[in-house]
Amino acid sequence: MITEIARAKLNLALHVRARRSDGYHEIETLFAFVEDGDVVGVEPADADSLALIGPFAAALSGEGDNLVTRAATRFREAFGGGAHAITLDKRLPVASGIGGGSADAAATLRALAKLHGVPLESPELFAIADGLGSDVPACLLGTTALGRGRGERLETIAGLPGTPVLLVNPGVAVSTAAVFRAWDGQDRGPVGQGDLFQVAQAGRNDLEAPARALAPVIDEVLDALSAQDGVLLARMSGSGATCFALFESEAARTRAAAAVIRPGWWLLETQLV
Repeated sequence: MITEIARAKLNLALHVRARRSDGYHEIETLFAFVEDGDVVGVEPADADSLALIGPFAAALSGEGDNLVTRAATRFREAFGGGAHAITLDKRLPVASGIGGGSADAAATLRALAKLHGVPLESPELFAIADGLGSDVPACLLGTTALGRGRGERLETIAGLPGTPVLLVNPGVAVSTAAVFRAWDGQDRGPVGQGDLFQVAQAGRNDLEAPARALAPVIDEVLDALSAQDGVLLARMSGSGATCFALFESEAARTRAAAAVIRPGWWLLETQLV
């Protein structure tokens, strides 16, 4: 069995520039990834199957078809390889702004590519990712990058590996489509240039306001994170409701985790890769 970590995705900044005629939005975003996430296992089998395990598996049960199975189907259509048994260990909350299904699909593509000798940099592999969803190419790349277009046009940039991160989700699922629909349509300018941390600090998440209107508990999460000692940056990721904070030290992150926990909230102490 080949296993791949579907690392949680963070948007250190997310600038929405315009609505497009195809129904998508033109964005500029700083993608970053942490060392933890869901885990996907793939092995050859007589028939296709998907087993769901892990603390958030129940949220996906009964779907029948999801991004993981679609990724496997499209890989086989492009490269062959027969049937596969796939196990998805769902450790991250769903509909939470940190990659989720996109990261799972990308990890499935990486595992299948390794199993069948397809180069991970294959343009056809990235074309499959692009067809599955806007964040899937970035999750397939899996490294710090500036994303443009729908997020699929990627430019690798220097990251901040080892930076301590605390992820907090208040136990509320937020619809990406609903958040984008609620965006006010105002172009507040592009992502800047230069040092990643300074650019991230000077940036923003344009989906934060509509997400907070749909899920006011996000206010409480961001206020709690921002009030902690040693915080370098606190922001919502993607379309929410997961928020994150970068810290100056692991000790500061650990103290913050103990301070912000609330009943029903999900926390993850991790670091950037």
